[in-house]
Amino acid sequence: MRLMRALGPGSVSSFLKIILDVVFVALWVGVGAVGLILLAALLLSFNPDLVGSMAMNVDMNGATLARQWPTVVGGLLVAAVYLLGILVIVARLRQIFATLMAGDPFHPDNVLRLRVIGLALAGLELLRYAVWGASAWLLPGRTKVEPNLSLTAWFSVLVVFVLAEVFREGARLRREAELTI
Repeated sequence: MRLMRALGPGSVSSFLKIILDVVFVALWVGVGAVGLILLAALLLSFNPDLVGSMAMNVDMNGATLARQWPTVVGGLLVAAVYLLGILVIVARLRQIFATLMAGDPFHPDNVLRLRVIGLALAGLELLRYAVWGASAWLLPGRTKVEPNLSLTAWFSVLVVFVLAEVFREGARLRREAELTI
């Protein structure tokens, strides 16, 4: 039985890089779609006459569609920000996996990339709390976002920052080894 290599061309890291490339493109398509829908929702919110009588006739739990536009626009804006946060994470992961494919895991730039991933993960979790708080305040009784503290998310943030320091130390040791004869 032959085990696959972790680094270099034809390795597990190159397979994961391909998956990240596909996800990256899909995220850009998603960001574009949400952006277009957000633009359409914003245009309709400024001029509800564009949808004609539909805005006054559609009933959503006692509220007309015209009164729901701020909620729709806010939800789309949060979705766009969330997708952009995931896009930042996937973009940095792609760069890290490119260095793994090249056989250079302790590339000095990977430290900053991991720190950005950690900050993005923390930002997404804080965004979730902000959405819960805003929805509980602006939409009392209709909020579906649960106000729970996710220990898994914060543990992931901590792990990424620890890995950044491990990579920083690995890059430092590599620099020292390159200086010795």
